[in-house]
Amino acid sequence: MIRRRRHHGGGVIVFTFIIALLLTVIPLPDWALTLRPDWVGLVLIYWCMALPDRVGVTTGWFMGLMVDLLTGTLLGQHALSLTIVAYVTLNFHQRLRLVPVWQQSLTILVLLVLHQLLSLWISRIIGRPGVPWYFWTPSLLGMIIWPLVYATLRGMRRGFRVN
Repeated sequence: MIRRRRHHGGGVIVFTFIIALLLTVIPLPDWALTLRPDWVGLVLIYWCMALPDRVGVTTGWFMGLMVDLLTGTLLGQHALSLTIVAYVTLNFHQRLRLVPVWQQSLTILVLLVLHQLLSLWISRIIGRPGVPWYFWTPSLLGMIIWPLVYATLRGMRRGFRVN
């Protein structure tokens, strides 16, 4: 007889994604717009690493559609890039979990740059102009704040016994 493991804490996962979406669209002054990390990408990467059987490619696609709708970008632009980021994270989640958080930060940088490169590629295909050098700051900031994001989400996962 196969015994299925019961999942707990789905509301916590949804809550963290809602907070990430709110942080993505919260109004900021013009000078701070380039200093906004990719909150949805960071949360998606964490949950794909922590619970790969619950959060995956479909979640990445759905969250990308939500980002597209909330930010007014081309429908499917972030959906495609976050889907690919979720896929890559799922393929490497066992390796990522073994390394220290500061080394994970370097991988997070690569994944966030991948997200931005795919979004930039789609923007260029539809004819939008090139981007300035500070276009890459959200990925760098995501790498810098990854240890804090990781510790916060891990604390929530353990505190609410999300499995």
